[in-house]
Amino acid sequence: MGTPTIYFPPVLELKIDLTDEQFWQLCQENDNLRFEKTATGELIIMSPTGSETGRRNVKITTQLDIWNSQNNLGEVFDSNSGFKLPSGAECSPHASWVSRHRWDALTWEERERFAPLCPDFVVELMSPREHLEKAHAKMQEYMLNGAKLGWLINRAQRQIEIYRPGKEVEILENPQTVLGEDILPGFVLDLSKIW
Repeated sequence: MGTPTIYFPPVLELKIDLTDEQFWQLCQENDNLRFEKTATGELIIMSPTGSETGRRNVKITTQLDIWNSQNNLGEVFDSNSGFKLPSGAECSPHASWVSRHRWDALTWEERERFAPLCPDFVVELMSPREHLEKAHAKMQEYMLNGAKLGWLINRAQRQIEIYRPGKEVEILENPQTVLGEDILPGFVLDLSKIW
């Protein structure tokens, strides 16, 4: 008799009490899945994205990393990077950036695990199966925890929602570019390969 395999739906939410160490170990032992944890302790288990979403996401991360390499103002992270937000939520934006002074203030141990901070800038690229309400809630969570700028890219609607702390969400319809504003000075995301 072989080892049993458990199949989870694409997104499964469970209320479970895990210490930071237990959550870290769960993620390390199951590196073929992506886990996030809400501030209220719900465990979110996500399968890998489809290839098309992954292909488009790398275009975002690459453009962000090229800009950062030229400016050296911080560090860029892909969707495999976890962050422990001040609220206790542990999440992995599709692309993110942390300013140099905030990253350099972390210890080596903090950098090796889920960095205990909210990125200054976050991007979420919606896949076709994602629910808009949950994406909105996730973006609001980033803003409430210290993100200075966030983009929710909705390919199906060809929209970008721009999140800024304390401001109404701005929606751009079918833009060809979006600017990093004063958070990422000079950064322009070319959306031609993302749409």
